[in-house]
Amino acid sequence: MPGKGFMTQKKLFCFGYGYTCDVLAHELMGKGDWCLAGTTRDNNKRRFLRNQNIKSFLFDYQQPLEDPTLFLRDTMHLLISAPPDDDGDPAFLMHANDILNIPTLEWVGYLSSTSVYGDRDGGWVDESSEIRPSSKRGSRRARAEEQWLNLFRAKKLPVHAFRLAGIYGPGRSALDSVRVGNARRIDKPGHAFSRIHVEDIAQTIIASMYKPDPGASYNLADDLAAPSQEVIKYACEMLGLDVPPLLPYDDTDMAPIARSFYADNKRIRNDRIKNELGVQLKYPTYKEGLKACLEKEAAYRERLGNFGDLITADATG
Repeated sequence: MPGKGFMTQKKLFCFGYGYTCDVLAHELMGKGDWCLAGTTRDNNKRRFLRNQNIKSFLFDYQQPLEDPTLFLRDTMHLLISAPPDDDGDPAFLMHANDILNIPTLEWVGYLSSTSVYGDRDGGWVDESSEIRPSSKRGSRRARAEEQWLNLFRAKKLPVHAFRLAGIYGPGRSALDSVRVGNARRIDKPGHAFSRIHVEDIAQTIIASMYKPDPGASYNLADDLAAPSQEVIKYACEMLGLDVPPLLPYDDTDMAPIARSFYADNKRIRNDRIKNELGVQLKYPTYKEGLKACLEKEAAYRERLGNFGDLITADATG
């Protein structure tokens, strides 16, 4: 039997321990009463996480957890962050029954994407808007989200869906793309992206953990949907670098994945996280967010060392 001290801890288990989960876990560590565990596909990253006092296990699309009953034991909060494929979410497909049989489970979060709303010609969407993805990426997210929400409807699993706008933060922002010289300012008139700083994702998830509402969906975006060329320009000015010229969208050669991001044009309402969870955004626009990235990126790199690229590359979004 576990000792009394262990049982007083809250245990968070993350399927897909990437960028968002790392920032969330670091925040929870500061609270002192959390036991953290998660999965990765990389053995080196697994060793790094264990050195950070995070229990880590190998898991991917072809490799289920070796001993799910043992690894998931005492989990009270479960976050699913692994990217889906055409069949949906791998954690659902391999371990839904194991998760349903966790007796201590109080809260489940699924990190989805605002891509589930598809293209709205620049219009606004909220959580009541129809799910109608217009990209392969959005269709995969919509399928995975529905898999988990169906477990709430059928089995009362306490699932919450978090639809994330474009994620950025220290080590993963316009500042980084500008520095390496691959930032381009694409001009597509009337187009705007919604974004969310990773710290605001973390604080929203924590607010939901302490105020659960099973079956709820939440949009996570800041207060200003803005064209990407504005963000790149602002990042260049912050760093004292030349601003790249504007490139017309129709005449610019782009990889299919990059062009797909411009195919969807919508603005994300975030009223629910404010009104129902009491969230006050730390970074209501990209300007405050990029300033914080510049201030915190040195400390972020020092904490992660050579594993920073592994963490940010595994981000959800």
